[in-house]
Amino acid sequence: MSGPYFVETLARNGDVKQRQRADALPIRIGRAYDNDFILDDRHTSPHHAVVEFGADGSLQVRALESRNGVIHKGRRQTTLSLDGNAVFRLGHTNLRVRSVDFCVDAETADTTLHGWEGWRPALTGLTMLVLTTLAGVWISDTEKGEAIRYLTALVAMLSIGLVWSGSWAMVNRLFEGQMRFGRHMFIPACGLVASEVTSLLIAIAAYAFSLETLTRYDNHVAIAIVAAMVYFHLITINPNRTRRFALAAVLVSLLGSGLMLMVNYQSGGRLADEPYMSELLPPSLRLSADKPVSEFLAGAEQMKADLDIERGRDVGNDGEGEEEPE
Repeated sequence: MSGPYFVETLARNGDVKQRQRADALPIRIGRAYDNDFILDDRHTSPHHAVVEFGADGSLQVRALESRNGVIHKGRRQTTLSLDGNAVFRLGHTNLRVRSVDFCVDAETADTTLHGWEGWRPALTGLTMLVLTTLAGVWISDTEKGEAIRYLTALVAMLSIGLVWSGSWAMVNRLFEGQMRFGRHMFIPACGLVASEVTSLLIAIAAYAFSLETLTRYDNHVAIAIVAAMVYFHLITINPNRTRRFALAAVLVSLLGSGLMLMVNYQSGGRLADEPYMSELLPPSLRLSADKPVSEFLAGAEQMKADLDIERGRDVGNDGEGEEEPE
């Protein structure tokens, strides 16, 4: 490595907060004003460390008169070799040292939609929330249409959407310095549309082809959609960690589905979300063949016989161990 050198202060997510040039070694680091790189960190000593060439000719950082020393990967070091990628901590400050000949990564393609910011995604998301909520109430409404039901559902959905989006926007501001409220509003709107459309398609398919299992476990699809929403919120905040965020979304989906199965089994003794299809659909959508009345009655008789056998077992078990009266 050849000079000049650059001492970088890093944020927790690895982004560079500050970069200072040093033309020659050694580079003294600490809180005192006679250092080459001054730290504003009360957990560092006045003369905490020095960056210099080691005995083998490699660039290294060496701890000086400090109580906390040099920390690398959670371990305290007296000296640490620096290859341009090594991040070390002095007190509460993460640092990295690179020389002028350090080879940086290739340019990353800009996939950010710079035109999709601000009021456009926000207004689109609000419109999608309103229309989807009103359509959902209209589809499921079996009584006389009353404006209060539509208004209540609309206010509730808008409140949830604003709180959800605002929370993610605050996290975005905290870690990236900008809120991007519009994009965070657009994401749950897309999730709501996807949830309503998939729920309707599942109900139609289950009714048309007599596949009750589809509706009994359709809430797991909604959980997967929520996990996907979390993923898109995360990559909006930091688009450079897609793999980690995708893994987190998968874990959220699996955890949510597992908890739902446990709750269903404990509350009702079954894993399904509901024991029957609750959607009301027109008979014209029915595609599977109708069963004759005789087959239905035969199935009912078989069910009655099975229940009688099960009831007899329960009575027999309750009577075990009881003495007969004299």
